[in-house]
Amino acid sequence: GGQGGSSHPVGCCTSRAPAPPPNKMATPTLAPVLSPTATPIELDDAMVWLPGAALQTDLDTMWLCIGAILVFFMQTGFAMLEVGTVNKKNTSNILLKNVLDASVGSIVWMITGFGLAIGDASPSGGFMGSTHMALNEDEFGGEGYMYGMWLFQWAFAATTATIVSGAVAERCTFTAYITYSILLTGFVYPVVVCWGWNTTGWASAWKSVDDDENPLLMGCGVIDFAGSGVVHMTGGVAALVGSALLGARKARQPVAGGPLVELPSDYAPEYGPIFQTLGTLVLWMGWYGFNGVSTLY
Repeated sequence: GGQGGSSHPVGCCTSRAPAPPPNKMATPTLAPVLSPTATPIELDDAMVWLPGAALQTDLDTMWLCIGAILVFFMQTGFAMLEVGTVNKKNTSNILLKNVLDASVGSIVWMITGFGLAIGDASPSGGFMGSTHMALNEDEFGGEGYMYGMWLFQWAFAATTATIVSGAVAERCTFTAYITYSILLTGFVYPVVVCWGWNTTGWASAWKSVDDDENPLLMGCGVIDFAGSGVVHMTGGVAALVGSALLGARKARQPVAGGPLVELPSDYAPEYGPIFQTLGTLVLWMGWYGFNGVSTLY
């Protein structure tokens, strides 16, 4: 599986291990209690119980869910940071955009995004996935790990979209922003994820097949552990293009094409530094989930 993006769930065994012999019990552990698939091994004349496949899968799934919660909480950081830097009359607008990034984004990520990103891309030559659309139960196989992966990757997708909201703050209509958010989350970003993280992506360093017909790009593939290129470059390029097309804020450039002027001293709210600091610290905390949980296991 890939790092920070594409992976396949580990196997889940359903057979029950034999009960440990009473006279060879090691120091009690949680393994026999938590998992019916704990595996006994004999070590130094003592019976040691190792976590079974089911417990390992459950722990991996919990790991992804914890990371997803931390990354999703970064939406709060983005919102606070942006509220602290825009004029107070635009506060409601910028907050609503951040909420819709996550809510509308989750719908399009469910319908097309995850499938294009993580689904089987072999038919398209590694360009985009074609399976796992709309949380298809047959393709997800009822595996909790895959649903955890869906949640973790959705939080990443929402972050990509929110990167742009600050760049085009106060100069983009609500309809235009929602349209962009849907296209980026449901179609543009997932394709980039497929290229870099999907085990069948054309540029992925974690291809499941590496042979003469399907070689690693330049012998190694694109290595992106936690989204410096897949997430931040995609969001950054979208932000740059949007900013270039929209131009400066009206308060900064009163006449289209005219000279830029300094913003009024009272343009930013007095409470701005408070929210800027709060947003920065929230984002800082969220990054421990963004980077740390990109191990996926």
